Amino acid sequence: EHSNTTYDHSIVYPGPNLNMIVGANGTGKSSIVCAICLGLAGKTAILGRGDKVGLYVKRGCNKGSVEIELHKAQGNLVINREIHVENNQSTWMLNGKHTSQKTVEEEVKALQIQVSNLCQFLPQEKVGEFAKMTKVELLEATEKSVGPPEMYEFHCELKTFRTKERELENVCKEKASALEKFKQRNERNKHDVERYYEKKRHLDNIKMLEKKKPWVEYETARKELEGVKKSREDAKKQLKTVRESQAPMLKKIQHIDSQLRPIENQMKDKTVSIREASQKCKQKQDQLDRKHREIEDIKQAFSLKQTEAADRQKRISNTRRMIDDLRAELANVGDQSDVTPQINAVNAELRRIQEEKAKMEGEKADMRREKDNLNGELLKNRLRSLDDMMKIKEEKLRGRSKDTYAAVQWLRQNKHIFSGNVYEPMMLVISVRNPNHAKYVENHIPFNDLRAFVFQKREDMEKFMMEVRDSQNLRVNSVFAPEESCATRAPSRPIESLKRFGFFAYLRELFDAPEEVMSYLCNQYKVHDVPVGTDQTKAMIKTVIEEPYLKVLYTAEEKYSLKKSFYSGKTSTSNSAVRPSQYLTMAVDAEEKRQLEEQIRVRPETPMSAMQERAAKLDHCDNELRAQKKGLSEMKGKKRQLEQKISTKQDRWVAHTHTQAVSEYPYLVKLSMEKVYMALETVGMTAEKTKLETDCREGSAELRVLEQACAMLEQRKARLLEMCKGLMRRAREICNMDPGESAVPPDLHTAFSQLPDTMDEIDAMLNEERSRADCFTGLSENVVDEYNRREQEIKNLEKELDEKSNALKTYRQNISEAKERWLNPLKQLVEQINDKFSDFFRSMQCAGEVDLHSENEEEYDKYGIRIRVKFRSSTQLHELTAHHQSGGERSVSTMLYLMALQELNRCPFRVVDEINQGMDPVNERRVFDIVVRTACKETTSQYFFITPKLLQNLQYADEMTVLCVHNGPHMLPPNKWDEKAFTRRCVRRKGK
Repeated sequence: EHSNTTYDHSIVYPGPNLNMIVGANGTGKSSIVCAICLGLAGKTAILGRGDKVGLYVKRGCNKGSVEIELHKAQGNLVINREIHVENNQSTWMLNGKHTSQKTVEEEVKALQIQVSNLCQFLPQEKVGEFAKMTKVELLEATEKSVGPPEMYEFHCELKTFRTKERELENVCKEKASALEKFKQRNERNKHDVERYYEKKRHLDNIKMLEKKKPWVEYETARKELEGVKKSREDAKKQLKTVRESQAPMLKKIQHIDSQLRPIENQMKDKTVSIREASQKCKQKQDQLDRKHREIEDIKQAFSLKQTEAADRQKRISNTRRMIDDLRAELANVGDQSDVTPQINAVNAELRRIQEEKAKMEGEKADMRREKDNLNGELLKNRLRSLDDMMKIKEEKLRGRSKDTYAAVQWLRQNKHIFSGNVYEPMMLVISVRNPNHAKYVENHIPFNDLRAFVFQKREDMEKFMMEVRDSQNLRVNSVFAPEESCATRAPSRPIESLKRFGFFAYLRELFDAPEEVMSYLCNQYKVHDVPVGTDQTKAMIKTVIEEPYLKVLYTAEEKYSLKKSFYSGKTSTSNSAVRPSQYLTMAVDAEEKRQLEEQIRVRPETPMSAMQERAAKLDHCDNELRAQKKGLSEMKGKKRQLEQKISTKQDRWVAHTHTQAVSEYPYLVKLSMEKVYMALETVGMTAEKTKLETDCREGSAELRVLEQACAMLEQRKARLLEMCKGLMRRAREICNMDPGESAVPPDLHTAFSQLPDTMDEIDAMLNEERSRADCFTGLSENVVDEYNRREQEIKNLEKELDEKSNALKTYRQNISEAKERWLNPLKQLVEQINDKFSDFFRSMQCAGEVDLHSENEEEYDKYGIRIRVKFRSSTQLHELTAHHQSGGERSVSTMLYLMALQELNRCPFRVVDEINQGMDPVNERRVFDIVVRTACKETTSQYFFITPKLLQNLQYADEMTVLCVHNGPHMLPPNKWDEKAFTRRCVRRKGK
C-alpha cells in the first residue's frame, strides 16, 4: 500500500455498475486505484507517484500484496501480486499458480483492459494531463478504448501505407525528373557531338604548330649563338692588346708601393706614441687646472676673511678659538681610517640589492603575464564549455520533443515580433548552481513545464501559439508569468528555523533563472517555500511531518507530500523516490570548472606573497644602507673641507704636480718632429706614384670596358648555349623523338612544310586556332560515348518509371479501400460520442462538441479528436486545452467526455480518481447526476468513481455501490467492523 499509514489490509467488494469510493483525504482511497493498477501489471509511471514498486508498500513493512478477481465467461481470473521492498521485485500468481508478469499482461490485454489509457484509467495525478493530450493522442486513446478491435490496427496500417505511398511518389518524381534531364541533356549533346569533331580539327592544327614551334625557336637561338661567339672572340683579342700596353706601368707602381710600406708602418708607430704622450699630458694638465681652481677658491676665501677682519676685531679671540677647534677636529678626522672603502662596499651592496629587486620585478611581471594568459585561456575554454553544455541541453530537448526544438529555432529567428520578454523552454534557461541538486528541481517541475516557453505578456503567448501550434502544427507548451512578480516572495519561515531538521535551503536557492521564469515557478510550484533536506531529515521524518506549515519537502533521496484532512484535521503523507536528473545537470563540466578556478586561485598566490615579503626586506636593507652611506659621505666631505684649509701643504703639492706635467712636454715634441721628417720623406714617392696611377687609370678605363664586354658576351654565350640545349631537348620531347635523333621525322617534315616558318607567323596562327577551339567549350572525347550511354539509361528509366507508376496506382487503390474500412466506422463512432457529449453539456446549460479533425485527409498521422466547449453564453466555443479553461472547467469537460464513452466502451471497467476536485457545487451536482444516470444502465461497464467528498441531497440509484474508506489510527480495523451493528445503531439513534 503506497505510503499508507492508516491500515494494514483491506478487502473491497465492488458492484457491477457504479462504485462510489468515498473517504476523507489520507484515509487511503487512492490506494484502491494503486492496487488496481499494480495488480493488473500496470507501470508505476501511470500512477505518477513513484518509479519503484517498493515505495507502494506500507512504511515499516518488508512486503505487501494485492489480489484482484476479474470476471471472465470461461471462468474468473484471480491475480495475486506480492511486492518485496528490498529489491523492488514482484512474484505473481494466476488462479493460485505461480506465473510470470508477461503472462499476466497477456491475460489482462485479452480482456481489453488498458490501465495505460487515460480514457479508461485516470489516476488522480493524471487528471491534469488529460486536458493536455493532443488531438492525435486523444484519438488513439479513444480508438483503443471504445473502437472495434481492428480500428486502431487499421489506423496504424493506414499511417504505414501513407509513408510507403510518399516513398513511392518520391521515387516516381525522382525518376521522372531524372528521365527529363537525361532527355534534355542528350538533345543538347546531339549538337555537341557535331561540334566535337569540328573542335578536334582545330586541336590537331594546334598540336602540329606546337610541335614545330620549338624547332623554329631552336633555329633562331642557334643563329644568335653563332653571332655572339664571333663578337666574343673579337673582344678577347682587343683586351689582350690593352693589357700588354699597361704591364710596365703596373710594375713600377708595385715597386714604389714596396718602398712606401715600411715608412708608412714607422709613421703609424710614431702616431700611436704621440697619441699616448698627448693623453698623459692632457691628464696632467687637467689635474693642474683643478689645483689652480682650488688655490683660487682658497685665495678668495682668504681675501674675504681679510675684508671681514675689521668687523671682527671684537670677536678675534673667539675666531682664534674656532681655528684651534678646527685644527683639533682635523687632527681627530685625520686619525680616523679612510671611509672610501666603506662607502664603496655600501655602494656595491646597494647595487646588488637594486639588481635583485629588478630581477624580482621581472619575475613578478612574468607571473602576472602567466596568470593573465592562464585566465584568458580559461575564459575561452569556459565559454566553449558553456556552448557545449547548451548544445547538449538542446540535443536532449530535441530527443525528447522535436516540436519544442523546432519552436526554439523559430523563436530565435523571430524574437523581434514580440513586445515583452520571451524565454526559451525552462530547461534551457534554468541554471542549477550545484549539479548534485539538479534532481530536486527536475522532480519538482513537471517535464511539460520544463519544455514550456515563458511569456511576460499574454498577448505575446497567444501570438506565439497561433503561429507555432495553429500554423505549424507543433505540439508545444507555453505559460505566462504573473503580472505582479513573485520571484522574490518570502518563504513561510526562514531556512534557519528548519536547519535543526537537516534542511539546508529552499528549492529557489538551488538554481538561477530569469525573473519571469522564477516568478512563474514561485507562483505555480512554490519553489520559494519547498525546503530541501538531507539524510538527517529522513532520519527525523516522523517529527518533520508533524510541522503544520510544511506541504511538500525533500530529503536526500525522497519527496514527501503532506495533506491535512478538512474533516478530521489529521495529516496524511505520501512519498516517492527522487529520480536522477536528465536535463538540468552537467556535473563533469561544473567539476572541471571548479578545479580550474582553484588552480588559478592557488597557483600564483603562494610565490607572489613570498616575493612581496622578500621585496619588503630588500627595501628595508636598502634604506639602512643609504642612511649609512650618507653618514660616511658627510664624514669624508668634512675631512676634505678641513684639508683644503691647509694652504701650504696644498701649494707645495700643486707645484710638484705642475712640475711633473711640464716634464712630459719635451718627449712629446721629439716624437712629433720625427713624424714630420718621415712625412716629408714619403711626399716625393707618393707624388711619383700618383702620376703613374693617373697615367694607368686612363688605360684602365678602356681595359674595364673591354673586360665587362667580354664578361657579358661570355655570359650571353653560356645562356644561349643552355637555351639551345633546352630547346632541342624540348623539341625532341614534343615530337616523341629519341634523345640521339637530331633530324625531324619525314611525316612531321611533310606536315611542317605546310606551316609558317617564322615565330611571329606561328604565334599568329596558334592564336587564331586556339580562339576557334575555345569557342567549343565543354567538349571532350567522351562526348559521343556519353551520348550513347545516356540513350540506354533513358530506355531503362522509362521502363522503371512505368513499373513504379503502376505499383503506385495499385497502392493507392489499396489505401483507398483501407481508408474506407477505417474512416467510415471512425466517423460514426465520433458522431456517437459527439451526440452524448453535446447532450450532457446541454443538460448543464452549456455547449460542447466533439469532432474528427484533420487538415489534410491524406495525412493519417495528423487525424485527431477535437473537443470544444463553452461554459458561458457570452463566449465562443474554445478548444479544450490547459490554457483556455479553468481547472474546474477542464475537470467537467474531461468527466463528460469519459461519460460519453461509457456506453460505447469495450473495456470491462473504468477508474476515475478525484476528478470532481476544483468543480463548483453546481457543476459538481450536474456531473454527479450524469455519472449516476449513465453508469447505472445495464448496458454499461463497471465504473469506479473516487471522491473525497459528496454534496448533500444528491440523487442516488439502487444500482450504485458506495464504498466508504474511513480508516485511520483511531478507527476499528477492517476485520472487526460489523456493518449490521453499525446500521442498527443508526436506526436506533434516529428513533430516539
